[in-house]
Amino acid sequence: MRVADVDGVPEWAVDHLEGEGIEELYPPQAEAVEKGVADGENLVASVPTASGKTLVAQLAMLSAVERGGKALYIVPLRALAGEKASEFAAFEDHGVSVGVSTGNYESDGARLADEDVIVATSEKVDSLVRNGADWIDDLACVVADEVHLVDDDHRGPTLEVTLAKLRQRVPALQVVALSATVGNADEVADWLDAALVDSTWRPIELRTGVHYGQAVHYDDGTQAELATGRSDSQTAAIVDDTLQDGGSTLVFVNSRRNAEAAARRLADVTKTGITDAERERLQAVADEIRGVSDTETSDDLADAVEKGAAFHHAGLAREHRELVEDAFRDRAVKVVAATPTLAAGVNTPSRRVVVRDWQRYDGTAGGMQPLSVLEVHQMFGRAGRPGRDPYGEAVLLASSHDELEELFDRYVYADPEPVRSKLAAEPALRTHVLAAVATGFTATEDALLAFLGETLYATQTDDASRLEDVALDVLAYLDRNGFVEREAGALRATTTGHLVSQLYVDPMSAATLVDGLRDAARAAGQPATAERASADGEPGFQTASEMQADAPASDGDASADPSPLGLFHLVSRTPDMYELYLRSGDRERYTELAYEREDELLGRTPREEAPDFEDWLSALKTAKLLEDWASELDEDRIAERYDVGPGDIRGKVETAEWLLHAAERLAGELDADCATAVRAARKRVEYGVREELLDLAGVRDVGRKRARRLYEAGIESRADLRNAEKGVVLGAVRGREKTAERILANAGHPDPEMDGVDADADAVAAAEEGDAAGASGGDGQANLGDFS
Repeated sequence: MRVADVDGVPEWAVDHLEGEGIEELYPPQAEAVEKGVADGENLVASVPTASGKTLVAQLAMLSAVERGGKALYIVPLRALAGEKASEFAAFEDHGVSVGVSTGNYESDGARLADEDVIVATSEKVDSLVRNGADWIDDLACVVADEVHLVDDDHRGPTLEVTLAKLRQRVPALQVVALSATVGNADEVADWLDAALVDSTWRPIELRTGVHYGQAVHYDDGTQAELATGRSDSQTAAIVDDTLQDGGSTLVFVNSRRNAEAAARRLADVTKTGITDAERERLQAVADEIRGVSDTETSDDLADAVEKGAAFHHAGLAREHRELVEDAFRDRAVKVVAATPTLAAGVNTPSRRVVVRDWQRYDGTAGGMQPLSVLEVHQMFGRAGRPGRDPYGEAVLLASSHDELEELFDRYVYADPEPVRSKLAAEPALRTHVLAAVATGFTATEDALLAFLGETLYATQTDDASRLEDVALDVLAYLDRNGFVEREAGALRATTTGHLVSQLYVDPMSAATLVDGLRDAARAAGQPATAERASADGEPGFQTASEMQADAPASDGDASADPSPLGLFHLVSRTPDMYELYLRSGDRERYTELAYEREDELLGRTPREEAPDFEDWLSALKTAKLLEDWASELDEDRIAERYDVGPGDIRGKVETAEWLLHAAERLAGELDADCATAVRAARKRVEYGVREELLDLAGVRDVGRKRARRLYEAGIESRADLRNAEKGVVLGAVRGREKTAERILANAGHPDPEMDGVDADADAVAAAEEGDAAGASGGDGQANLGDFS
């Protein structure tokens, strides 16, 4: 089928696609058109990676816009949102506006009301619905990318509930769900009342197999010699062979440490296969990588990239990952060693994919467990792209003949597992039940249960009572905590419940925050207002620490606000914060810290023999990391002290900032006098500075490092900066004229131009002295607001 033969899409879209070289539709795309994707019909497309799913989505969205509606494209990851928004931006030349939204969960997204196509994560769409985005009613089409992720324990329930809500709110809404090949695409299609395109067709050949001995054994029964040589490294031999053929390699391993170690070793292979032009490009990328973060991880990554190799995992900063992805797509970086997160949809095609590790550690199982077939096939799908490669090849590694046969049976010849809803679990339902009540989506228990009956879980289960039982338990929990009120089957969210839903925090997190804020109020001698209680006046829900045997509350300084450490520990105890693990010696170290600073910690402390004491200590370790960051400790020293990467640090900081914002809003709701202290702690985390730098660090382009240098040069506030001598500012930023001009302009200086200005020598000396003292080394590291 020709693109020009597709009815429903605007004429310019045909011209645009033909200008991109797309004249004929792939078979799965043609089947989607035949089943009405451009006519507003629901569709599930379960086809391999690189087989044209995005074009199917574009046909649906553009035809919806042509009919006068809006289109929403839902992605699982923020990185994918930016990638897709950039891809769709080409439509703007033809009058179709494109917006992207991934940030503030408390926003109603009003600025998106005028956009024709909107790209957002499922969490963001959920929050937009909660916060009353009126333009949701104007949607004509919603596309759910990677819909098989409804199977994911963490992200799946939000995607599932969001799609169910959108369908109920906009009855005529077209739903287009895109997926990798899964074992039960027909069930997903039945749930969405959609036609199904279920295809294994690919535009270029994908060969799969297992390397064993000195050869690759392919799925068609053939073999190809691929000797390991003297190195005895299967991975290195495959990378070298691919490099000789002008291709790139993506290597999947099971841990961050293994990814970094593999990249170091494989850099010795790639360094001899790069041209002078590529070496120059790689040097520039390496310099950018070093500028992102002053950590050993950043330096190690840059060292590998200079030689044509890289690693990719969640411990890297977002900028690190983006630089690696861009250089790999351009084929300047020849090999990337990655954890499985890179298989989740980010566009990083390669000639060959090597699944080196097919098992990874599973804490719930207490040992190494095999990867799922779906996950390994997702990795396979990264191999080969039309126009980039003549073929794609995916290879597992075996060390014995028995393992060779096992890998063929387990992965090469196996079909992916069916996706299963993960909705019937209290952590998943707490937030979604509260949101349904708070937004007025359901006003009775019967209506709530009827809505849940429209979910994927309800269509897959033979035990309808299971979801109902969990939902009613969740309602009881929300009632006990004062988030909802129940009377004769009617449901109403309280004012606090409305706020918690809008803040997009887990209600259990909110209950923990409220408990800690009340403890702070009691410690400061304030009345404990608005105590939690159920509708019948009985005492409300007790947190885990309250349920310990009558441990006395901390005596705290009655005249003092809660300390930053106390607030950091409070937010670190919530389910929304991923705590740091306790390592060898940490239990003793942080128990001692708990005794030293017990007056600062909010809420009751569990006994040392209690089962939740280690979790409480893990939260304290996380809080100490946050305190170090907010005390201007070098990022590399934090990374070394806690054995984390820059991405981990920034992830913890962003989560803490969000939860402290929620705590600040809840403190206002409770009339607690600690809201100012909470705000100060939030700002210190946001900027990564001590209290005296908060005003300066808030100026755009200043950040934690430059704020300290300016302060040491005698510029202590925004007002000082607005009236500062330009030479002093120039000296404090180490002679960088453009940087000084931007900072002065952002502060409102009457004359920010630096022409003819000399750097003040004393300011330069003060900046160097401050750096040498270790408060903040290196230049140009921004605050968290610039990273998020």
